[in-house]
Amino acid sequence: MCALRTHSRGKIDLKQGAVNLRPHDRARAWVIRIILWVILVVTLAPLLYVVSASFSSTDALSSASLIPLHATLANYVNVFSSGFLRWAWNSTEVALVVSAAQLLITSTAAYAYSRLHFLGRKYGLMVLLLLQMFPNSMAVAAIYAVLAQWGLLDRLWMYMLLLIGGSAFNIWLMKGFYDTIPIELDEAARVDGAGHFRILMSVILPLARPMLAVVFFLSMIGYYSEYILAGTVLQSPSNYTLGLGMYNLINTQFAQNWGLFSAASLLSAIPLAVAFGFLNPLMARGLTAGATKG
Repeated sequence: MCALRTHSRGKIDLKQGAVNLRPHDRARAWVIRIILWVILVVTLAPLLYVVSASFSSTDALSSASLIPLHATLANYVNVFSSGFLRWAWNSTEVALVVSAAQLLITSTAAYAYSRLHFLGRKYGLMVLLLLQMFPNSMAVAAIYAVLAQWGLLDRLWMYMLLLIGGSAFNIWLMKGFYDTIPIELDEAARVDGAGHFRILMSVILPLARPMLAVVFFLSMIGYYSEYILAGTVLQSPSNYTLGLGMYNLINTQFAQNWGLFSAASLLSAIPLAVAFGFLNPLMARGLTAGATKG
């Protein structure tokens, strides 16, 4: 009855419901709020130091005052003369190309595991996931030896090709979403004469757009900031990604440019923020898909 009054009378009864909470429910709500506030402060504190250092006139990462005494935009001006734009373009290109390629591989492979019956279907994806559990750092020496032998080091396209192969987790994620799509839709399309390709393009993918957005954005985050494999394959400054280029800003022999590094860190978040803004409506539906079923 309380729920009906809340639905019919809106905010007034919502406020009354908050006042009429039982004591232990009210205490639990405050405990949750305090925990969230603590997590928020702990999460934002390092970011505040980065913002402060980016406006500081010194190269120190932290100072006695969180607000710089002599704030300046010199770090943001100098960051564009350090090769930042080239690094950002390389990272954005790698993230977009690899994420798009993995989206193509993921959507088709997940359809095969979800809808087709073939030898090795039951354990094939599990084997891929087991192989993905081993970190890339374990294969760095072998990758370097092979690429050096074939003269393929310091090539951005080869770096992208190496990254495209790691899509087992995305296939597993997409397969789980395909499994929630009723098989009756496939059967209805098959009655109309549609094959597997037409079913995938006209039935499955339009319904899977939220999960496609999730897979694309998560892949983009991972490959935009990838460092270990990039440090192995890429060698010339013109091919550096953001991870490699920004590492050189604080790895100089005589000084560590923390102010310049902080400004570059904040600017490097812009492409991901733009992508999140465009994909957020679809991602919200994709991440909650399957939470309520029936």
